[in-house]
Amino acid sequence: MPVSAFQPPESRDDTIFMAKLCEQAERHEEMVMCLKKAIKQSPELSVEERNLLAVAYKALIGSRRASWRIVSSIEQKEEMKGNTQHARLITGYRRLFEKEVGEICDELIGIVEQLLTVSKNPEEQIFYLKQKADYHRYSCEINATDARKEAAYDAYQKATDIAMRSVPPTHPLRLGLCLNHSVFCNEILKQQEKGIEIARKAFDQAVPELESLDEESYKEATLIMQLLRDNLSLWAEDRD
Repeated sequence: MPVSAFQPPESRDDTIFMAKLCEQAERHEEMVMCLKKAIKQSPELSVEERNLLAVAYKALIGSRRASWRIVSSIEQKEEMKGNTQHARLITGYRRLFEKEVGEICDELIGIVEQLLTVSKNPEEQIFYLKQKADYHRYSCEINATDARKEAAYDAYQKATDIAMRSVPPTHPLRLGLCLNHSVFCNEILKQQEKGIEIARKAFDQAVPELESLDEESYKEATLIMQLLRDNLSLWAEDRD
């Protein structure tokens, strides 16, 4: 397999430009290289740069989470068939994805912990704490240790406390935070009622504020609200 010879440029502006180019080319490993260098040069990120960081790592972790789910499902089917040799081979392969997921999660968590030390406003803090919580949650999907669950819970709670007093109910950061926090409670902590409470409260608080939004903000808010409503419907069916 070819090994990338890519190296980020020297200037920070050029490095950010290349990160955007890598995103367009779907070269997310190289995108991450650019963003890590940019952060090393200056850890105070713009909104655009924060979003680039989120996109890059979401692409890296997303493909591996999907692969892990597929391989785990096939492993279970082979075990049910009694194909122990196939199951053994799949187990070894699955563990490769688990290792990669853990490494990506730890890397992103380390980066946002560094960025939190220089964050200056509530939106930055909410964004980074949400990222920290999300990546602990992704790790929990594979290995739900008490330490991981506690770290995710703590980060979600801190982000929620800041969001509730600092940004409106229709803000995409606050809605996205509530969405992911509710999923964490339902899927990782197995606290379905708590997850439903968080999702319903976020939805209900946002509804009265929608009329005051401009068209673009309205679209952003209602997109996340639809996801909240979909989850509420799904969880209600599971409860019945």
